[in-house]
Amino acid sequence: MTLTTRPYQCPLTLFVFLTIFTTCIISSPTIHHDYCVIGAGPSGLQLGYYLQQKNRDYVIFERSNVSGSFYLQYPRHRKLISINKRNTGKTNKEFNMRHDWNSLLSHDDSLLMRHYSKELFPHADVLVKYLNDYKEKLGIKVQYNTEIRNIERKENQFTMDDGNGQKYTCSKLVVATGIATPNVPQNVDGMEHVIGYEDVSINPEDFEGQSVLILGRGNAAFETADAIYGNTNVVHMVGRSRVRLSWSTHYVGDLRAVNNGLLDTYQLKSLDGVLEAGLEEVKIVKQNGKLHLQFKEDEEDPVFSLDNFALRDPYDKVIRCLGFTFDKSIFNNKTVITPGRGRAKKYPKINYNYESVDNPGMFFAGTATHSLDFRKSAGGFIHGFRYTARALHNLLEWRYHQVPWPFITAPVTQMESTILKRLNEASGTYQMFGILGDVIILKDNGVEFVYLEDYPINLLDELPQRSGHNATRIIAIVMEYGKDFSGPGNDVFRINRATGEPAEAHHSNFLHPVLYYYDKLPTEQDMKNKSIKDLLPHPRLLHHIVEDFLTSWDGWTSHLLPLRRFLEEVLDQDLRSYFAETCMKLALTHTNVPLSCQMDFMEGQGLVPAYSLAQLAKDSKLLI
Repeated sequence: MTLTTRPYQCPLTLFVFLTIFTTCIISSPTIHHDYCVIGAGPSGLQLGYYLQQKNRDYVIFERSNVSGSFYLQYPRHRKLISINKRNTGKTNKEFNMRHDWNSLLSHDDSLLMRHYSKELFPHADVLVKYLNDYKEKLGIKVQYNTEIRNIERKENQFTMDDGNGQKYTCSKLVVATGIATPNVPQNVDGMEHVIGYEDVSINPEDFEGQSVLILGRGNAAFETADAIYGNTNVVHMVGRSRVRLSWSTHYVGDLRAVNNGLLDTYQLKSLDGVLEAGLEEVKIVKQNGKLHLQFKEDEEDPVFSLDNFALRDPYDKVIRCLGFTFDKSIFNNKTVITPGRGRAKKYPKINYNYESVDNPGMFFAGTATHSLDFRKSAGGFIHGFRYTARALHNLLEWRYHQVPWPFITAPVTQMESTILKRLNEASGTYQMFGILGDVIILKDNGVEFVYLEDYPINLLDELPQRSGHNATRIIAIVMEYGKDFSGPGNDVFRINRATGEPAEAHHSNFLHPVLYYYDKLPTEQDMKNKSIKDLLPHPRLLHHIVEDFLTSWDGWTSHLLPLRRFLEEVLDQDLRSYFAETCMKLALTHTNVPLSCQMDFMEGQGLVPAYSLAQLAKDSKLLI
């Protein structure tokens, strides 16, 4: 951190009464940091952890007096819908994070949600305590009670102030404020009569004997309905499109089973109901203390003219549960923030390196990055963006500090075991399926490879520039669902929904690994020209590993053998492992021996003796 004092003038005002006062007003010095992170929610803290580990000059600004202040108010009825599965039957931490959707990444095993709650869906207050413990135990630098505003890019740095006259500058800006501004439609008449989700009472007694209309059909809407439908006369729900069930779409942001009780009372005809209608077509009219839903074209009567209109009866309360949008009020009016396209318009538009399309050096972390994988993966939720925050940090490390993407180098004889270990343990590629993938760089010497974990696959064409690793021949490993399996109208419980045949691996519907081999890096044009249903451009070789009910890809004939044969075709090498006796026979009878014999037996590593074994050989005069 550096302090710079800006030039000032001292106006001298002479007051001739009894004394002469000289008043000199001096501005506060501007505080500079290399990194400014706005927001101390989960994503801000996660990025702060990695900046702290690298000893970077950073600060996290938080307008509240606690970390994770969003969760002090939301969800309104206090039950999280993120899974806290404490028992998996395994002790591998990385594997267990696949089923822990609340914890952030760190080296401290005490900072796991399993130590804070036994509930599968914890109380929101528990998450607030967890996040503040995370900040304290790891020494993350958060400046509380600082409401940043007037963010503007000037001369290759960002300027801002906190509303109290203190000014700040930073070289790199990361916005981690989430999506926390309630979405209030401006084109719906009568919204002044509506109660917002942010203000709705959490006491079900306040709805006793009332008829309630809920605008929206997401988790907030159904959470609210579940909390009150035991007290109401009816709960009706209106949304612009059909209900999407997360177990049908594989998208965690769609309606979760923990909230969908109203679907039972609707489908079993117990007065409650769900309808589809565009809110831009209706208005809300108050008459005689009751609220009526009316189409804008119908001006004859507050009640729709058709006598069998589904929503013809009046309501005591109308509740708005239409989600949240990105808050742009922290930016100067000169700062352009382009919204995402289509359904992702509530998020800022960003590039695949998490950088603003409008402001170089401005990056986004957390839920605000969900425009990249909206309705595709888990980037809008803790169990997803903890990994994209780490990916962002790795990108920043290379771009600004020349620190390459973390990697290991190993002989190709260990490639299969390295891949299998990742497939059966890795959480980042598992949660951010179709977005983050592992990349194997095949070295020119033909006997070594470099392994990168959790790399953004949409930056595959820019691998050397973004990671610091030169590459030509690569294998990208991505987790995928079947292209045509999920969807709001598909029967995901059909009898032939899964396959166990290795030869039909490419027809796998559930999450499974897919390996793409490129003999040269895809180009920018290749990435642009790929089909909308394809994650990556057409590779030189493609290999699907058949889906597995236990998500354990360790079957010898179903998983390992097909994988090894694929790698052998890629490398044009025999990757089988041989005993030393076989290697000796092959060396005596063949010009070339398999790679494992070359790298182990032929290098004198067929038998690596312990000290006692070596001493015994010497005593027996087997060794001189």
